[in-house]
Amino acid sequence: MELLKKLAPIEARYSELAALLAEGKATGDKFVKMTKEYSDLSPVIETITAYKKALTDKDDLEAMVDDPEMGEIAKEELYDLNGQIPKLEHQIKLVLIPKDTDDEKNAILEIRAGTGGDEAALFAADLLAMYKAYAAERGWRFEVVEMAENDIGGLKEVVVEVSGNDVFSRLKYESGVHRVQRVPETEASGRVHTSAATVAVLPEAEDVDVDINENDLRIDVYRSRGAGGQSVNTTDSAVRITHLPTGVVVAMQDERSQIKNRAKAMKILKSRLYDLKRQQAANERAADRKSQVGSGDRSERIRTYNFPQSRVTDHRINLTLYKISEVMAGKALDEIIDGLATEEQAEKLAALGM
Repeated sequence: MELLKKLAPIEARYSELAALLAEGKATGDKFVKMTKEYSDLSPVIETITAYKKALTDKDDLEAMVDDPEMGEIAKEELYDLNGQIPKLEHQIKLVLIPKDTDDEKNAILEIRAGTGGDEAALFAADLLAMYKAYAAERGWRFEVVEMAENDIGGLKEVVVEVSGNDVFSRLKYESGVHRVQRVPETEASGRVHTSAATVAVLPEAEDVDVDINENDLRIDVYRSRGAGGQSVNTTDSAVRITHLPTGVVVAMQDERSQIKNRAKAMKILKSRLYDLKRQQAANERAADRKSQVGSGDRSERIRTYNFPQSRVTDHRINLTLYKISEVMAGKALDEIIDGLATEEQAEKLAALGM
């Protein structure tokens, strides 16, 4: 069978890892990586084994169907088996989908107010609260790195570091323009306004992911400024780093220490440059076919939050939930993300001809 042929390299790699680990020669990072790969493959091999056994059992049962004594029992077991095999095949096909190597990484979450003035800034604050609640639901660490507020409690922009298990694999679908439709608190006539905020989710870059030449950086230091322009402290602790080849700029003034601000700015810069590299690679791969899910296009309107109708609609998969309170509380966000992940899997399977 064609599927079994595609599984052969996975089984061979698992056997190879088992032999290498048994030798006990691998140490340090190499040992950690091999152990993790072996652990990740173990449930896959269990599924493959179960699939092969099901195929063998099916052949045996089909040979017994016409047996006068065992025929009826064989038919019953064959009926159950024919229901199990497609499920096992689907699980195995998902394994064959090329993995996004960044899925297990932590993420840098950036939210910026878009069109809509103060209402857009208030919506950006609501999105921050939504993601913070969602992170708590999943047991992730949620640390605000940089935040710029307006005078009424809204957010001009905010940068957050989110860390935990499979953070990027879940949050990567959130990149794009989020639109809100509701009556602003400042609206006396009760008219519904439309405004927007932009979300960018970047995989947190590791040192091995991005090689930055110090000569390509311009680093400026200045005095931190708060709302209204007043000086936050009396030292030049704020840092602005410009990556000259790409024009990417990161400014950081959250800490009172210039060293800490520089370290945070470099972390954000690496993640933005790494994301830029990812986007360029994705664009090259998708030159002849635009992906509808997980494109990460920051200019694409991906979701609408309609408060009067208690409705949240994700436009990429035409999914609508009438539970806006649960979504904004982080409790129902998984329903949307699960739908996006399933759609992406279906697209990748189709691309593999499965």
